Amino acid sequence: MMVNEPVIFERSVAGRRGYRLPPSDVPARAPSAWLPEEHLRAIPPHLPEVAEFDAVRHYTRLSQLNFSVDTHFYPLGSCTMKYNPKLNERIAALPGLAFVHPLQPEEQVQGTLRLLHELEQLLCAVTGMEAFTLQPAAGAQGELTGLKIIAAYHRRKRRHRSVILIPDSAHGTNPASAALSGFSVVQIKSGPDGLIDLNELKRKLTDDVAALMLTNPNTLGLFEREIKTIARLLHERDALVYMDGANMNALLGVARPGDMGVDLLQLNLHKTFSTPHGGGGPGAGPVGVTKALEEFLPLPRVITRGKRFVWKQEGRASIGRVHGFYGNVGVLVRAYAYIRTLGREGLTRVSEVAIVNANYLKVKLKDVFPVAYNAFCMHEFVVTLKALRAQGVTAWDVAKRLLDHGFYAPTVYFPLIVDEALMIEPTETESKETLDAFALALLTIAQEVKTNPDYVHQAPHRMPVGRIDEVKAAREPNLRWTPSRQFVNA
Repeated sequence: MMVNEPVIFERSVAGRRGYRLPPSDVPARAPSAWLPEEHLRAIPPHLPEVAEFDAVRHYTRLSQLNFSVDTHFYPLGSCTMKYNPKLNERIAALPGLAFVHPLQPEEQVQGTLRLLHELEQLLCAVTGMEAFTLQPAAGAQGELTGLKIIAAYHRRKRRHRSVILIPDSAHGTNPASAALSGFSVVQIKSGPDGLIDLNELKRKLTDDVAALMLTNPNTLGLFEREIKTIARLLHERDALVYMDGANMNALLGVARPGDMGVDLLQLNLHKTFSTPHGGGGPGAGPVGVTKALEEFLPLPRVITRGKRFVWKQEGRASIGRVHGFYGNVGVLVRAYAYIRTLGREGLTRVSEVAIVNANYLKVKLKDVFPVAYNAFCMHEFVVTLKALRAQGVTAWDVAKRLLDHGFYAPTVYFPLIVDEALMIEPTETESKETLDAFALALLTIAQEVKTNPDYVHQAPHRMPVGRIDEVKAAREPNLRWTPSRQFVNA
């Protein structure tokens, strides 16, 4: 070990590992010792010199300015930003789970392998699928995995199918995943009820169709009532039905996709089954399939051999590995804890309350905020604010003004088939008092639009950063830290 290392490890007489600090006259290595010259600054950065408690106070204040699901209502449609039990966080942090290395021998990690194997079985029970892969680390990666399985299925049949049918209300990742997998995307227009138009589907269902990708309930929060008919039409052409399971929070214990004729789907465990996923992660997107598609699943998978759990490493028809090692195990542990804690009755209650909350909020708002497709909704609903344009106010403005009321903004401008869309998902973890306060805030904003539309248009007013030029920020992002800059209304 080099003598000028800042910290030196040594073994004590008692055999325990300890630390000894280097002599005070030994300087730390200069950056030039390990960085190429072209990457070094010509002038040292101007960094403030402050006491520790000043730094702690600064970052604590910053953290208190953040919106989070632990501090605010997050009615993000299609994102299921619900409260996650802290018990599941503690379980995922248990040393016997958190410190397992993916290259440890099977005999040393039997507990973890058992957990993963049982999680597959639990997800099968919830969805009606026959088998799962736990490898995909996100919903979009699950979609990609499913599409690779679809392609492998048709190759096994020695035929080329190049088209994926996707409704116009689909999540944006659906057509992106299909295109990335080498398929052509053909859009299916929604009918006047917001559901798949069967006549449109029949017209576009040719022998070149490999699969239909749909979300059920769809992004309007509506259940596809004709799902069994849709599945039958696809199966008559030996095409597959892929279901985007991002909205599974509405179906737990209520209905199983496998019973509807769905051939494969991905689940967003980080949305439905308890993992905080704000800020882009972490996530998990396991893919479930019917028996006919099981041989195509990525490997390895956990199987039983006698009383032991082992990795199945080989399979001639497998599409291969889609993620390093065996998936995002921390998220999988949380999902397992969530399912085992709630049980069948608890999972059913989750969806029932989510549906009740959404319909309660929809009814409270619909006279002022019209629902785009006014039918009984599932876990979310979409209102249209196009009537506010007469006062020069948009859905974007209303979303910004909600921040002043202490609520994170709902999804705006999605799905694209709704003009000035505001997509609201209250989830099952919010109380009636919270829903009432949120409804009151929206109704108050609607009144402000009538009396002082410019005030709404210029919102937010109470945030550390005010309205910015979004177009300029996207085209000319300024990510530099300026030492003298304080919070200002940009």
